[in-house]
Amino acid sequence: MECRVFYFIFCLLINIGISGQRFSKKTVEQDFDFLYHSLQDTHYNLYAYQDKQAYDRLFYSLKSGIKDSMSFIETVSLYQNLTSFSNTGHCEIDFPAGSYIQYAQEGGTLFPLELAFENNRTFIRKNFSSNNKAAIGDQLLSIDKVPVRDLIKKVYPLISAERSYFKNAKIEFWSFPRLWFQHYGKKNFWDLEIKNNKNQIFITRLNSISVMEYEEKRNGEILNPQKILKFYGKTAYLKPGFLSSADPDGLYLFKKYIDSTFDKIRNNQTRNLIIDLRNNPGGDNDYSDYLISYFASKPFKWYSRFSIKTSAILKDYTKKSNDTLSSFAQTILKGKDGDIIPVDLPAQQPMEQSKRFKGKIYILINRQTYSMAAVSAALIQDYKFGTIVGEETGDTPTLYASQFSFQLPETKINVKVPKGYIIRPDGDEHLKGVVPDIAITDHLLDDHDEIVEGLLLRLNSVKKNHL
Repeated sequence: MECRVFYFIFCLLINIGISGQRFSKKTVEQDFDFLYHSLQDTHYNLYAYQDKQAYDRLFYSLKSGIKDSMSFIETVSLYQNLTSFSNTGHCEIDFPAGSYIQYAQEGGTLFPLELAFENNRTFIRKNFSSNNKAAIGDQLLSIDKVPVRDLIKKVYPLISAERSYFKNAKIEFWSFPRLWFQHYGKKNFWDLEIKNNKNQIFITRLNSISVMEYEEKRNGEILNPQKILKFYGKTAYLKPGFLSSADPDGLYLFKKYIDSTFDKIRNNQTRNLIIDLRNNPGGDNDYSDYLISYFASKPFKWYSRFSIKTSAILKDYTKKSNDTLSSFAQTILKGKDGDIIPVDLPAQQPMEQSKRFKGKIYILINRQTYSMAAVSAALIQDYKFGTIVGEETGDTPTLYASQFSFQLPETKINVKVPKGYIIRPDGDEHLKGVVPDIAITDHLLDDHDEIVEGLLLRLNSVKKNHL
């Protein structure tokens, strides 16, 4: 399912004021040292998936390559290489949007294809070039005689994720053309080896297109959950939107929307409710818990165990960003730096019986279901509140998360880090995504909605069999 609101330029104006700046070797080294020490202090477990000795070797190897007069994008890429080595999705530095926007304003150009990664194959998801030989759905084998899988692996150090499956999902999200620009720079054309749907292999050349043309034709980000409610007879389809908001009244407005939505669902005498958590970035459990309370049959929590690590940087962030009198903030502020502190929150109670939905629940997920959206899907699965439909999530429901951010002192680059460790409700700590009960691939993440169509066919088939 493709999302259509174009907000990338507006949402990611990070450090744009200094994107054209160049940094001295001393400045880059100072922040590089600060970054590594801070990751060790703030990350719940920086060495969960990497050996400390290997991390130290990478640190010194990368540091030895620091040169004078480094650009903003070079510096971000360097720091991403260090940060992503943790193989933790919530330990990350975002794509250097400021440099990208500057590149666009200077007439920069991009690779004209968007790619999808499925079952160890790379497909053409969108073609913005004038060459129609590269058809949507064709398999891309190589670029300039280099296998695509090798090119993708060169981009991996820019992406933070626990698994290659998740890294590929994030490349889809950030987009391969943007990441090609960041890693490989500008190029005017590419020779592609393609396999079409007739298993014919051929070579064709694609020319670059301007950044502005790319963004206009792309017409929106993959992650952009809209609020949608529609009915297929007695089956309701709900897309709840973002599970967070910067608006101080965001939670109140979300609850008001959910209340009115379930009124409509109840008035329709709905028997099946499909809740779509695909292409959802996650957010705050206050939002997801309230949604789930409308069909939960018993009290629930989104974790079996949850704990956080305190640090001086986290305390500083908490003082600036939160209500310091809340119990959660007090837990952070009173803890000794480096302590691991268990956190137990009150269970969410189900909605009162008269308002609760009592029909069948189906939750849609795909590889672009992230963070609290994936955790919520796991909760629903573990408590048996509903049936999970779609494909395995890229993000994992047992994860290092509860993310916060800090800024490097010299370059002002923003770093995100997980202060917490969350174990899914059933206690499973294996490193895997939410695995659907009914598997349907979201091929190409496009307008052809195989998952909704497939589920509706199943529901209609069940209905006919009961007539």
